[in-house]
Amino acid sequence: MEKHITLPLTEELARSLKAGDKVFLTGTIYTSRDAGHKRMCEALERGEKLPIDPTDAVIYYVGPTPAKPGQVIGSAGPTTAGRMDAYAPTMMSVGARGMIGKGYRLPEVVEAMKKYSGVFFGAIGGCGALLAKCIKSAELIAYEDLGAEALRKLYVEDMPLVVIIDCEGNDLYKLGRAAYLENRP
Repeated sequence: MEKHITLPLTEELARSLKAGDKVFLTGTIYTSRDAGHKRMCEALERGEKLPIDPTDAVIYYVGPTPAKPGQVIGSAGPTTAGRMDAYAPTMMSVGARGMIGKGYRLPEVVEAMKKYSGVFFGAIGGCGALLAKCIKSAELIAYEDLGAEALRKLYVEDMPLVVIIDCEGNDLYKLGRAAYLENRP
């Protein structure tokens, strides 16, 4: 099913999404990769406030390239999500609900998604220049010293994604493989 979604990603909205749904996302998202996630989780362990409000937030696992003159951002393709698996349950526990990346997730992350009504969206790797066209604004928020891995606030319009894992734990990678194997000659 094709859905046009305007953020924030509320629990109700997250629960309406199913593995395999094609989604066009519009609204504010944040960027972070493993170094940024590590810093945020360490800050939480120290009882500090995060540089963003994670409530109903969507975090895009991306390290964009520098913008060329006249561009908002450079190429912005997804990072392998497994690099954030050590941090994703903690981020969901403080309100983050959506994640954008590519690749498989650990069972602990899927369990956290079920517990906190999280959704994992897949973006197609290798399409960074195309995905960047959906990004209408980009603002550095924190961790500038991390370069491409700094925490940024993006505004996106109709960013094409697929729900890979829904908040019930249904995994498109597993469902697709099972359907293929079932229908093989």
